[in-house]
Amino acid sequence: MTTAAPVLLTVPEVMARLKVGRTKVYDLIRTHRLMSIKVDGCRRIPDQAVHDFITAQIGEAA
Repeated sequence: MTTAAPVLLTVPEVMARLKVGRTKVYDLIRTHRLMSIKVDGCRRIPDQAVHDFITAQIGEAA
């Protein structure tokens, strides 16, 4: 049985999911609020990191 690899999103895909601009996504990455990795110089954000970020924001708002 194989496990599915995490889905890696591009910055534009994260922008669309969070409905924010490019600068905001990079700001979230820079401040370690959104985890990311570099793949051959290209920034990628795991789908789970976006989910975790949204969950944390909901928790803070409650």
